[in-house]
Amino acid sequence: MENLRVYGGEPLNGKVVPAGNKNAALPILCATLMTSDEVTLHNLPDITDVRRFLKMFSDLGSDVHYNKETQVGVFRHKNL
Repeated sequence: MENLRVYGGEPLNGKVVPAGNKNAALPILCATLMTSDEVTLHNLPDITDVRRFLKMFSDLGSDVHYNKETQVGVFRHKNL
């Protein structure tokens, strides 16, 4: 892990966008099953495990829309 040193008396500002991460994405995808409301997830990595979950959701009758380029997924589960 790299270190980050900040010198000076200036306030920090900016934006950090973490990369999509399988270890976070898979449990969050599972959590979407707990509601029938539409759920939108951003920064969803395009990896085999995520694609398998999306196919499983679709096979179970859920509406699944995933854009690999923007890494945004929209889900609506029906009475699972």
